[in-house]
Amino acid sequence: MTRKEDISKAASQVLQRSAVADASDATLPSAQGDDGSADVSLRPETLDDYVGQVQVRRNLDISIRAAKARGETLDHLLLIGPPGLGKTSLAYIVARSMGGRLHPTSGPVIEKAGDLAAILTSLERGDVLFIDEIHRLGKAIEEILYPAMEDFRIDLVIGEGPSARSISLSLARFTLVGATTRAGMLSAPLRSRFGNTFQLEFYSDEELAEIVNRSARRLGVVIDEGAALRIAQRSRGTPRVANRLLRRLRDYAEVKASGRITGQVADDGLELLGVDRAGFDTMDRRFLSVLLEKFEGGPVGIETLAAALGEDAASLEEVYEPYLIRCGFLQKTARGRVATARAYEHLGLRPGREQPTLFD
Repeated sequence: MTRKEDISKAASQVLQRSAVADASDATLPSAQGDDGSADVSLRPETLDDYVGQVQVRRNLDISIRAAKARGETLDHLLLIGPPGLGKTSLAYIVARSMGGRLHPTSGPVIEKAGDLAAILTSLERGDVLFIDEIHRLGKAIEEILYPAMEDFRIDLVIGEGPSARSISLSLARFTLVGATTRAGMLSAPLRSRFGNTFQLEFYSDEELAEIVNRSARRLGVVIDEGAALRIAQRSRGTPRVANRLLRRLRDYAEVKASGRITGQVADDGLELLGVDRAGFDTMDRRFLSVLLEKFEGGPVGIETLAAALGEDAASLEEVYEPYLIRCGFLQKTARGRVATARAYEHLGLRPGREQPTLFD
């Protein structure tokens, strides 16, 4: 079998593993969306269609226009932010704007040097390689990626022992778009090789309402303006959650109402889904309830909370805590997690103990 056939076979195996990983990720709490095909249809196609992230859009638009005017590929791009804020959508937009194809994968899928080589050698000029959760790449894989990003070549060792030899493969000029939810886990050498680094922020209620209205038009759903705002207010500042709630309310309106999502239909449907006015779902309320009732509001360690909830500590830290902290219901201290007065008020509870004073 020739080297080219070996690489093609490896590429096929990587894509199969990527598909399996995507399917399993959809069951995790961080994968707030369901109906993956619907997600794709709701993605904005251009920067003009993309709602929110104004500073990111402006800077990215300038970079794209300048690269196209010079006839060059776009500098490598790093997108940082929590799940569901539109990092993958921006990668699609970059590929479409630059006239290339998008090759999506994720850090955990690329296990061996041959996996990365197979992907890189399949790229054509102007293509975009999108690596989600790029902070989960292995160190050995990162070392191979460095010359690919800087010099558009990769160095591989073929064979083992005395017969081993090093070969250098030239690559087409491509753009790497890396996405991460944990920028602190990126190594400094990898981060420094990105020409553009953008931090994505949570969306305002008004921006989310605009996204809900746009998605409703694409789905053929009739929705009142007040209903769109109600959905936005309970979407945790995240477009993915807003689109998921919209699809579930579409089902509710078709079965329980005339098919139109009014303000009352939205309230009734969201109540049935277990989403309260603060945007908390059942797990959020369990988190606060356990913290308040079993641990008297804290401080308590995350591992202890995870054991009490029967959840993985990493899921609590990455999926649930950020929103609770951002809304002012939870404090993250050196001694552990501590509930705020707003948490007691939201659950209708009273503090179980007085805070110690200086003279206690």
